[in-house]
Amino acid sequence: MSQWVSGKITEVNWWTPTLFSIKVAADVAPFQAGQFTKLAMTVGEKRVARAYSYVNAPKDPVLEFYLTEVEGGKLTSGLVELSVGDSIEVEAKANGFLTIEESPKREVLWMIASGTGIGPFLSILADGKVWDKYQQVVLIHSVRFNTDLTYQDFINAHQKLFKQFTYLPLVTREMPEKGLRGRITDLIQSNEIAKYFNQERLPEDSHFMICGNPDMVKDSAQLLQTLGYSRHRRSEPGHISVEQYW
Repeated sequence: MSQWVSGKITEVNWWTPTLFSIKVAADVAPFQAGQFTKLAMTVGEKRVARAYSYVNAPKDPVLEFYLTEVEGGKLTSGLVELSVGDSIEVEAKANGFLTIEESPKREVLWMIASGTGIGPFLSILADGKVWDKYQQVVLIHSVRFNTDLTYQDFINAHQKLFKQFTYLPLVTREMPEKGLRGRITDLIQSNEIAKYFNQERLPEDSHFMICGNPDMVKDSAQLLQTLGYSRHRRSEPGHISVEQYW
């Protein structure tokens, strides 16, 4: 049975009219970077809970979650009203296997995200274990508009600190200010992503971590399998790890 703890909102940051992050002070159990927990609150007369990835590193004392306002969303209708000092319930124990600890050691790590699915990868980058395990680390973030490319100060700082880290933004609905235009699957299929890194194809010695829109996760994983990469399992190390908690 789930154990819940009471948390207090310490900060609310609106990145765009629909994208926002909250910081929460709560006494949760230790977790691994890349894992998720659940947030819950009473909306109207019903208690509603949904899963969200930690954005903060496990060592950080304040928890952070990256959210999008969903039209008609049962929980986000309450989350958007939160202010500093308000209470929210947090599931004490984290879940999920989209972690460095569960990933096989390979030359290149590709962290592929759409929308708020970048959250667990920000936690992984902040945690720091990734730098000792992989020679190259690539973060690919797909969004609709340039303004949806959030956490830029954090990402830019890590690019300066870690020479093995590369960030590639993808924008689907307008010309990108940087990066490439198009859907992740189309750019993998056309080899545009490999060409962006001056390669003929994606390296064989790669591991792919994928998080975001369920259709993107499914389609990307299936496409990578047609290219010869396999799903990763503890009993059978492969190349593809995914997170789906929608």
